[in-house]
Amino acid sequence: MEPMTVLMIVVVILFVLLIVITSAVKIVQQYELGVVLRFGRLVGTKKPGIRIIIPFIDRMRKIDTRVVTIDVPSQEVITRDNVTARVNAVVFLRVMDPEKAAVEVFDFRVATYQMSQTTLRSVLGQHELDELLSQREMVNEMLRGIIDDATDPWGIKVTSVEIKDVELPSGMQRAMAAQAEAERDRRAKIILAEGELQASVKLAQAGEIIAREPTTLQLRYLQTLHMIASEKTNTVIFPLPMDILRAFMSDRAKRGEE
Repeated sequence: MEPMTVLMIVVVILFVLLIVITSAVKIVQQYELGVVLRFGRLVGTKKPGIRIIIPFIDRMRKIDTRVVTIDVPSQEVITRDNVTARVNAVVFLRVMDPEKAAVEVFDFRVATYQMSQTTLRSVLGQHELDELLSQREMVNEMLRGIIDDATDPWGIKVTSVEIKDVELPSGMQRAMAAQAEAERDRRAKIILAEGELQASVKLAQAGEIIAREPTTLQLRYLQTLHMIASEKTNTVIFPLPMDILRAFMSDRAKRGEE
């Protein structure tokens, strides 16, 4: 054989060996699992590392086992009390059974995305707006349970569902702001009334004490004068108790009789 022919044969053999090795040797990353199909039938799962499969017979599909986030875009929902709102959410999931994720569903990400959209609309339509705003953790847990049950046959575990934002019409926002303002005014009036009630009780008790002990009224009078004098005003006008004048008038009447 001519040297050129031998060289071409060697090149062809090396090329075939390269193709065979490339088809037989697979590298599975640490965060992946390799699902192997042989003649279209499931034969097992390969763990991370360098793995050998039968070339041109086996086919490996790598499944990412890390936590995957799916962003559910804004969905227009009508709550149970007939309020229109736009709600978006995020779904956290993870592949627990790679064989089911490869065999039972065509694309588990797309399937979970579609399931999350429909579940978000149906579940939020069963709650009132106040529950959606104030009991968000309860609604999130309900969404997670429903989606997790639906994706469990696919080998998918939904770890969490979080509602990110609730967009309300501008008219509803103004109505809620007016309601909150009215509620605060109501609380302020109740607190003021309770304060007046407590003050009246204390004043009534103080009046009873003063009625029993007239000296306390004189002490209170002197205390008031002291407070006025501490302000350093130029002119102080204060009432003069009639009891003092009666004492002087009684003395003068006695002198006139004498």
